[in-house]
Amino acid sequence: MSQERIFENVSTWLPYSIMPSQVEDWPLLPVVKAEGAYLYTVDGRKILDFTSGIAVTNCGHGHPKILKAAHDQMNLFSHSAVGITLHEPLMKLTEELAKVTPGGMDMFFFGNSGAEAVEGALKLARYVTNRPGIIAFEGGFHGRTMGAASVTSAKSKYRKHYEPFLPSVYFSKYAYPYRCPLGNSDDVVSKWALDDLQKVFDRYIQPNEVGAIIIEPIQGEGGYIVPPKDFLHSIRKICDQHGIMLIFDEVQSGFGRTGQMFASQAFEVVPDIMAVAKGIANGFPLSATIAKKELMQQWLPGSHGTTFGGNPIACAAAVATLEVIKEENLLENTREMGLRLKEGLINLKSRFDFIGDVRGIGLMVAMEIVKPGTKDPDGTLAMKILQKALDRDVLVYMAGLYGQVVRFMPPLNVTLNQINQCLEVIGESLKFA
Repeated sequence: MSQERIFENVSTWLPYSIMPSQVEDWPLLPVVKAEGAYLYTVDGRKILDFTSGIAVTNCGHGHPKILKAAHDQMNLFSHSAVGITLHEPLMKLTEELAKVTPGGMDMFFFGNSGAEAVEGALKLARYVTNRPGIIAFEGGFHGRTMGAASVTSAKSKYRKHYEPFLPSVYFSKYAYPYRCPLGNSDDVVSKWALDDLQKVFDRYIQPNEVGAIIIEPIQGEGGYIVPPKDFLHSIRKICDQHGIMLIFDEVQSGFGRTGQMFASQAFEVVPDIMAVAKGIANGFPLSATIAKKELMQQWLPGSHGTTFGGNPIACAAAVATLEVIKEENLLENTREMGLRLKEGLINLKSRFDFIGDVRGIGLMVAMEIVKPGTKDPDGTLAMKILQKALDRDVLVYMAGLYGQVVRFMPPLNVTLNQINQCLEVIGESLKFA
């Protein structure tokens, strides 16, 4: 059956064949091919993709080296349950990952998705500390499985009808410079958020009962919020003082997105445990819970497991992904192109009073849309901007509590011409928004 025929009656069969939460999104493009930074649709459009599958295809769609690695492994075998057998791509991946992870984190549990990596991190922290308490942050998104959803507060709809969640989970304010009520200087923002964390300790749970603090070093779904460095450094000190495991959720910020391999390196803070996924294998399902060997070895056999985690095809793709990031100098390109993108958006902010904030690190960049003269979020206008850009064949995506944030996450090998094309289209879209 042709691709055109498959998509011909899409409006008829989608409501009956795929769960609504998977298809009632935007823009539901009928894509037949993806290559580099572009999506190709069934009706012949070529769309500049600045979503990268939600920060997944960091090396671009269909990178030939990564596809070859996957194909070569597929010709050997496609599945091997780790523990029953071992395979070379898995062992090679552990070797190569240990070279780039922060602070000597050198032991890995492989899963399939970001939510699984978060579940593993939470279980590991509770297991090794034998403490029940978990502290997360307002606006954080960690996944949709039960444990991950328990520490998620990006939107209430992600939690609707699922109570009760995991017990002993507490939320503290995230250091959100644009929306700090006391001012946006680093010291004021950090103090505002850290005072709220202290309130959690004073009112709800004592530090010696807390097993983990889980945080996105840059909030993703929450709106690409970049906290002050001191905020994360202070949390690291608090964890050290009280024997709390610090978990960094780097599912979206990892594998070069910030211009460093991991955001923890950009902030110069080493967590105890990391959860990674998305860009790890450039589109093949893979994730990892990561910690130092002395911590991970306390997680005894039988305490956690997986059937598909560490799939040989995904592991082969992940090894190739790490090689591409290094060989093609993608971290340097991310820093350079990210600066150009951010500068261009700041220029647009000076021309349009409904752009309240522009922020980001590397190619994790966003602008927040507000009602002019206020900081009131305007998700309706942001959605209109997204649609106007897509009408001009540039795809960007929303974030934030009210969908008021327009986020940009192009592949790390994006070119200057593509950055300029995006900025030109966004500029035109803002005029008609």
